[in-house]
Amino acid sequence: MEMQLQQLRYFLAVAESRHFTQAAEAVGVTQPTLSKQIHTLEEDLGAALFHRNRGAITLTEAGEALLPLAQRIVADAETARHEIGDLIGLRTGRLRLGATPSLCTSLVAATLKLFRDAHPDIRLQVEEGGSQDLVRALTGGYLDLALIILPESGTDPALHTEPLLTESLVVASAAPLHHRELRITDLRHQDLVMFRPGYDLRDATLEACAKAGFTPTFAVEGGEMDAVLGFVEVGLGVALVPRMVLTGRPRLHATPLAAPGVPRTVALARRRDVEPSHAAKAFQDILLGYLEGRLR
Repeated sequence: MEMQLQQLRYFLAVAESRHFTQAAEAVGVTQPTLSKQIHTLEEDLGAALFHRNRGAITLTEAGEALLPLAQRIVADAETARHEIGDLIGLRTGRLRLGATPSLCTSLVAATLKLFRDAHPDIRLQVEEGGSQDLVRALTGGYLDLALIILPESGTDPALHTEPLLTESLVVASAAPLHHRELRITDLRHQDLVMFRPGYDLRDATLEACAKAGFTPTFAVEGGEMDAVLGFVEVGLGVALVPRMVLTGRPRLHATPLAAPGVPRTVALARRRDVEPSHAAKAFQDILLGYLEGRLR
């Protein structure tokens, strides 16, 4: 049996998208080429990997068994390739970084500028998403590092997480709310601008309101970070956001929440079983240095 690394990459692309044409586009080959390689892989393994029902592609039992093995093989191969490149002094390589939207617009932008200035030849790939999506991308080998929000229930044991900072969300509004601070219960009487489902900030807001015994009223929902802040700026409602995203938005006002507020812990996560590349280590050093200087 001659199972090729490229075939495993094609298999993972189909397993992720559940669509042969979309998978082919993702890996940069034609659909017939991808289908042929998947068929060859299935012949070599002696088992079908996908149920090819009309309009639905699902993994067979053999496909489910192969999935974690393929993820590990591809991820380890990528790590080996980039480690060798790193040996020549960070003059080649790639950093695949994931971050939540609120961190992308603040912490990540500033840190990547410092990293780019120090290592201009390292290719940067950034994936923006919710913490749960980023954790799946990390464990699947699609990211090197991710800045996530630590859940109260704990993270996947396959990941190593390093807490970086803890902050309490503030109430963003278009006009001053004439309060030095607000209680969560005060939001009962406010129209909220709400993030789309899957956003960490949406879950945090709804959970805080539920603990306070009420269901909030939405003025509008479904936006990404820039959209939510824009809706607040024109007076559609208020939103719970990290204070850091209000930097450079003079039209928005921040009102802190009374203790205990709505705290969240930002952490840097990576796979526990994969040694971070030199590029990943360099980014981590720059990130920690930036935070140390910023929090003094």
